[in-house]
Amino acid sequence: MSLLSSARMAPVRARLDVIVRQWRASPAQRLWQLWLDELRGCLPARARQWLVDETPVQTWQWPLVAPLATRRHDARQVLLLPVSAVMVQRLQLPLAASRDLMSVVGYELDKFTPFPRDQLYYVARQDGRSAGLVQVTLVAIARARLDRILADCAELGLTPNIVDVCGKDGTLLGVDLLPDGLRPAQARSGRGWQRKLVWLCGGLLIALMVLWLQDRQQLLAQMQATVQAQKSDVAQIQQLRQQLTNTQGAVQYLAQRKAAQPTMAALLSELTACLPKDTWIDQLEIDDSAEVSLSGQSAKASALIARLKDCRSLENPQFQGVIQPDADTGKDHFSLRAHLHQEAAHASTPDTP
Repeated sequence: MSLLSSARMAPVRARLDVIVRQWRASPAQRLWQLWLDELRGCLPARARQWLVDETPVQTWQWPLVAPLATRRHDARQVLLLPVSAVMVQRLQLPLAASRDLMSVVGYELDKFTPFPRDQLYYVARQDGRSAGLVQVTLVAIARARLDRILADCAELGLTPNIVDVCGKDGTLLGVDLLPDGLRPAQARSGRGWQRKLVWLCGGLLIALMVLWLQDRQQLLAQMQATVQAQKSDVAQIQQLRQQLTNTQGAVQYLAQRKAAQPTMAALLSELTACLPKDTWIDQLEIDDSAEVSLSGQSAKASALIARLKDCRSLENPQFQGVIQPDADTGKDHFSLRAHLHQEAAHASTPDTP
């Protein structure tokens, strides 16, 4: 059963190894490490000691000089090879090669070095991209030579955790030529889990704060939309109220005007009393502006203005046009215009007691 499980997990482990190698060879890993170093420098000493796994590093220059200095058991042992002991090549590969850089370089290794692939330990580090090409630094060393170096280190009591290369100017290439099978497994202490849990809790707390802020912003936006809708409704209500007030004012005004004007029956009764018996009216009109137009015939039309002044319901009576005699009736045809008195409705008429 265990053999079957191991066979099933073999492709997964191989894929994980490819991902790990790509990460170690990518510029993002170096930028991430630089960012972590800057972040560690910003933390207080106690917080840095608790949260960050600051494993000390002890470096050794090859060739080693016996006897070795005191080796710290809690430190990460780094063996630095001189650049003359390795082969360094600057390559330009197609952009598609960055998906599996180690495998692509391994297939073409005999073109870049005088040794076949099975005789070399190598690391391909991606340095950048430009014009559809990926810039790669290839660092390789003969297996027999590195195995002999590691054997000499073991005889002197040194088991390196990392094998890096030191340039002529003293800068490190930032690679690890140590074979995968010789890399020591890192023990996961309880304190390491505590640090990871603390970082996880911090990340979850930040995510919770961001989600809470987003929820508050959405709620605020909804409240603002509701307030804006209520303002629009209030504006419409105020507009309707103003229209209702204007309509009520117009109705009251018309009612007052109508109440102030005399009724048609009262006006006819008063005209009957004011006009002489030899006068009759052919046409009587009252418009909305309380203007009264009347026309008819009278034996003495010129005296009608004086007689109409006695009518309390009419004001400022005046002739319209000229008085024309009628040959058939022998009377004068007249046309008058006057204005209704607004308070005439409250006055008593000859027919009212």
